[in-house]
Amino acid sequence: MAPRPAWKGYLKLSLVTCAVELTNVVSHAEKVSFRVLNRKTGNTVKRIYVDAESGKPLRDGDEIKGYEVNDGDFLQIEEDEIEAVQIESSHTLSLEGFVDKTSIQQIYLDTPYYVAPADKMSEEAFAVIRDAMADKTMAGLARIMLYSRERPVVIEPRGKGMVLTTLRYDDTVREADTVFGDIKAVKSDPEMTDLAERIIDKKRAKFDPSQFEDKYENALLELIRARKAGKKASKAKAAPRPSNVVNLFDALKKSLSSDAGSSKASTSAKAKPAAKRARPKAAAKHKSG
Repeated sequence: MAPRPAWKGYLKLSLVTCAVELTNVVSHAEKVSFRVLNRKTGNTVKRIYVDAESGKPLRDGDEIKGYEVNDGDFLQIEEDEIEAVQIESSHTLSLEGFVDKTSIQQIYLDTPYYVAPADKMSEEAFAVIRDAMADKTMAGLARIMLYSRERPVVIEPRGKGMVLTTLRYDDTVREADTVFGDIKAVKSDPEMTDLAERIIDKKRAKFDPSQFEDKYENALLELIRARKAGKKASKAKAAPRPSNVVNLFDALKKSLSSDAGSSKASTSAKAKPAAKRARPKAAAKHKSG
């Protein structure tokens, strides 16, 4: 079953338009999901709105959105009044400009969505816009109304479709200096830097997201299996916490020598392409040990 689109509207390049739909790239289906229960009865519980002053629960239809104009003084806004507010980006992704995607700093990238033509009639115009951007290796900038907010976005070709990524506003991103400003300027020792670079070379791997493993999820599943079998949950051992290195040079040298096995695995991976896929997993295992 195809996933439900998160948004439907039009993609526009000058006078060329086509109907498109956005689909979430990320599945939000959880492997382990907990419900809140009443400890005494075992029944599920539900949340209800209550009046903050009287404590009485609200009946259906009694709630309304409010905008605080003064301290404790709210202006009531009906839902249909909010829905009546429409701007171009409510229904149209108008490509306003084009940039090199690599020029966008990673800290501004937010949530990705797949973009696909919404119907057969739109496929040709969609393909023309997609292929033109691909030939120019450019990404388009636009705006979209999504989840009651207008968001700047970047759109880039990907295979037979496109990917739209919402962007963060500049005033919502902290300046790096607010965090890094107090870090003292340290001149690293060239010999120690060389050792660190050699460790990096030994751990060089190909990015393979299929090797990512949610160890916390696995631990939760082990807990659930134990409880289903009527066993008490075993007290988990605290994961070892690293501490600051006392002798950095010795730590680097020991790290380099202890990675000899990784170096052999790396050589094997180069000789046998089929072994490449297992490398990141092996490296992760070594690191956690």
